[in-house]
Amino acid sequence: MIHVVSPAKSLDFNLESKLNSFSSPEYLEKSVVLIQKLRKQSKTKLKDLMSISDDLAILNMDRYSSWEAKTTLTSSSKQAVFAFNGDVYQGLSASSLAESDLDYAQKYLRILSGLYGILRPLDLIEPHRLEMGTKLKVGRTNNLYEYWSEAVTQELNSLLANTSSKVLINLASNEYFKVIDKKQLNANVISPEFKDFKNGKYKIISFFAKKARGLMSRYLIENKIENIEDLKGFDLDGYTFNSAMSSEDKPVFTREENK
Repeated sequence: MIHVVSPAKSLDFNLESKLNSFSSPEYLEKSVVLIQKLRKQSKTKLKDLMSISDDLAILNMDRYSSWEAKTTLTSSSKQAVFAFNGDVYQGLSASSLAESDLDYAQKYLRILSGLYGILRPLDLIEPHRLEMGTKLKVGRTNNLYEYWSEAVTQELNSLLANTSSKVLINLASNEYFKVIDKKQLNANVISPEFKDFKNGKYKIISFFAKKARGLMSRYLIENKIENIEDLKGFDLDGYTFNSAMSSEDKPVFTREENK
């Protein structure tokens, strides 16, 4: 089944990629437009626009200045699934996946992105920071949701058209999933939740929930999951399906203690 995840602010461009094979982002021409817009912003404007520190504003000004629409693997470009290094990607642990699993992920996993719109795991990216919630006006669009919504939704519909289940597994954050036009999406959306037992009740704990989304992505990839019932078999890192807390479109997985 097709599933989507968010990108990560934390990046790792130091270690070499596990694979030499790669692909190019589908919407590089739209990314170029964003970069050109961002290059015109002052440090103060970037700081305010992105709610970041002076140091991060300077860092990203340098990143935008040196960014190129690269279509070859270089020291400053890397496949997205290996470059992102946040909690979700620690759970996914793409570098430990078999090459056949990475091939499968290339077909069924998509990463939502403020700069690139939507990425396949092996699409090349360069160091950057641009969250989907950034209120950057580009042309006639007032923000990145408006800028990317049509392209991202159409891309997902094209993928879904070639699947039998017509199900989209949402493992992305609310900030990123909002870019998808749900009215135009031809899919049944399933949004798993992950809760840990703490202080006498089950609750979503951000760090653990993010890692669990990555673990779920890994589970989908390694087991080639094709239906919702098999999705309920997810049992990594101590999580199990909780039928009492679940609904049809929101399966809940709980864990008794942090591990």
